[in-house]
This record gives sequence, structure tokens and C-alpha cells, in this order.
Amino acid sequence: MKNLIAELLVKLAEKEEESKELVAQVEALEIVVTALLRQMATSEQLALIQSIEGAMDEAQPDSQVTHEDARLLQQYLKKLLRHPRS
Repeated sequence: MKNLIAELLVKLAEKEEESKELVAQVEALEIVVTALLRQMATSEQLALIQSIEGAMDEAQPDSQVTHEDARLLQQYLKKLLRHPRS
């Protein structure tokens, strides 16, 4: 029983480490996108944003992707593109 608990704790620690790495990757990408948008002229920003939003509207979610997941992605993209972090 102790071995089982120890194995579960090791797996949990591994998952937590993977989660931290993913969070760091997402935050790094958010910083890069924000910096790139700030360097663009307003008209270029709007054109890029409209292009991305148009592509998202045309994309059909895979059958394995839930409606909620697709909506969450769209909300995050909108937040990132329309209201970048300060």
C-alpha cells in the first residue's frame, strides 16, 4: 500500500511539473504576441486581428473538441488580441 501511495505521489509531482512548464510556455507566448502587436501600426493590428478572428470563425472544431473548449479558445484569443496584457 505504501508503494502505491508513493507511486501516486511521484506521478502527481510529475504532472504538476508538466503543468508548470505549460503555464510558463503560455505566458511566454502571451508576452511575445503582446510585444509584436504593440510594434505594429494600428491598421496592421486590426488587419491581423480580423484575419485571425475570421479564420477562427471558419474553422470547424474536431469531433473530439467540445463546444466549451472551442468557446474557451475563442474567448482567450479575443482577450489576447483585443485586450493584451499591460
